Amino acid sequence: MRGAIMPRMKSRRSAPLVVLLLSVSFSTVSRGNDEPRSRAELRNVILRTQHLGAHGMGYGEKSLSELASRVKPADIPVLVEMLDERRIRVGVSFALASQCESGIIPTREASVQHKMSFLEAQEVMELITNFAGCSGETRQHATEMRSELSTLRDADQAKITSQATQRAEDDARIQRNGLKMLDPAQAATLSRKAREEVYRSSVKAMGLDENGPLTPQQKDMLERMYRTMVLGESGKPSPQ
Repeated sequence: MRGAIMPRMKSRRSAPLVVLLLSVSFSTVSRGNDEPRSRAELRNVILRTQHLGAHGMGYGEKSLSELASRVKPADIPVLVEMLDERRIRVGVSFALASQCESGIIPTREASVQHKMSFLEAQEVMELITNFAGCSGETRQHATEMRSELSTLRDADQAKITSQATQRAEDDARIQRNGLKMLDPAQAATLSRKAREEVYRSSVKAMGLDENGPLTPQQKDMLERMYRTMVLGESGKPSPQ
């Protein structure tokens, strides 16, 4: 009689435990699918997908397959942030590529925002194009995006070159006007805007910022410089 009762008691006690374990398991899976992991967790995942190759430990086709099963789209924003870690930058690129379609647009935006170079973004697209784990449609999209990134890179380089040329021209103009200000006759020919440019250039060359923290002595010096260089006054302290 007693032996028949004990199994029923054990069954009643174990059932809630099974339910609890299943509940925790389902909760963990749900949270894992919906929420991104931390930098530390993703760093560990990425580093564990390195394999020994001809040039030592690195990433390859096997790494892509492993990352595809261990990384999820929700992790992509954190991966983009991790591009500032030089040690695992290549691994992060492989992780982005492992996400196939989900990784294409975030990679493009990361390059436009200069969080990664356009060349690195193109390499991610190349990985996706050659990754058998991605669909044919996604691989075609990656190929097209690689061409678009090339165009964006050329446009960005042209913009940088133009800005550098403009800065050089501005600096040369300000230097010429600065020399003119040494001669009262030539200084009188300069507009107020031109004199202000020379003044601000001089302040910057001194390592000071008009809007930054200044000592009383520095504030007084800049005020006298402004009166002299911009307003054309003597700059001498007014008599008390």
